[in-house]
Amino acid sequence: MADRDDLIEFIKSEAVFNGDFTLTSGKKATYYVDLRRVSLDHRVAPLIGRVMLELIRDIPDIAAVGGLTMGADPIAAAVLHQAAAEGVGYDAFVVRKEPKDHGRGKQVEGPDLAGKRVVVLEDTSTTGGSPLKAAEALERVGATVVAVATVVDRSTGAADVIRAAGYEYRSAISLADLGLSPQ
Repeated sequence: MADRDDLIEFIKSEAVFNGDFTLTSGKKATYYVDLRRVSLDHRVAPLIGRVMLELIRDIPDIAAVGGLTMGADPIAAAVLHQAAAEGVGYDAFVVRKEPKDHGRGKQVEGPDLAGKRVVVLEDTSTTGGSPLKAAEALERVGATVVAVATVVDRSTGAADVIRAAGYEYRSAISLADLGLSPQ
């Protein structure tokens, strides 16, 4: 798959940083995969859209894709646009970390998802906490979470945590694909 190979090369050359980093999970790492460096790049966003659409295409009756802001936001937009270009009607949604304290007080933004099948997206997964937080908020508004799909799996247990919570887990790219090993 040329798109996946091209995406891997962009991530390796422009989104992998070496040094001492603290991840969102609080874990320490000697490298950081900063997908926003590529997911917000006009050359790479379409690749992400095509690769992720291919990853979830066989899941029946998906109404929308999205996840916890902010890492999932550009991924969801890329999938929405690529799906539309191919005649597939996926909407997108954004899940805030906490409900708004003003306006309508919503935590999930976008179309009404009650009774709809959705896929939670994530840029990189470490512990699985972000997609599970998104899934909880989505279920509170009546959505059915059918899978979690991530661009890069850090191979640090997120897949097991997400599966243990009852969700299918899919990832497009592994650390091995990037020439990295789990930490």
